[in-house]
Amino acid sequence: MIYVQLFLSFLKIGIFGFGGGYAMLSLIQHEVVEQRAWISARQFTDMVAVSQMTPGPIAINSATFIGYTVTGDVWGAALATLAVCLPPLTVMLLLTRFFLRFRRNRTVGAVMEGLKPMIVGMIGAAALMLMTPSNFPDWVSLAVFGVCLIASFRKVNPLWLIVGSAVFGMIFLS
Repeated sequence: MIYVQLFLSFLKIGIFGFGGGYAMLSLIQHEVVEQRAWISARQFTDMVAVSQMTPGPIAINSATFIGYTVTGDVWGAALATLAVCLPPLTVMLLLTRFFLRFRRNRTVGAVMEGLKPMIVGMIGAAALMLMTPSNFPDWVSLAVFGVCLIASFRKVNPLWLIVGSAVFGMIFLS
């Protein structure tokens, strides 16, 4: 039964996950932490951190992690990953054919412009959901955030920000 619930949950996330992985984080958090209680808010935050550091899209990494955590086996990880990938893959295969023909259409352009602020809002919601009372950042974490934010605007390579933050964490937060 857990495999069916896992598949349907991640299929739903895949269907409504407009805007990519970061926008999907709020959907994933709602489904697996709040609605199903498969993992805690703390585990979700850890999962996001690990999913960001590992190669591949964050939504797929998250689905794989949660699938494995919930079922305890590779089959759950594979099933959740398949479920989250299936809707976007299907839609892309169907729409690619027609989008090139209609991309200059005013209605299609208006729809795309209307989706942009929604996507930014969902990414912002995902960031705010990570700041739960159990893992609200202390002043050191806020300082690291501020430095990384400024460095990002100054076009510092994100790899250096990741490595620097990890080294800082090992030295000052362990």
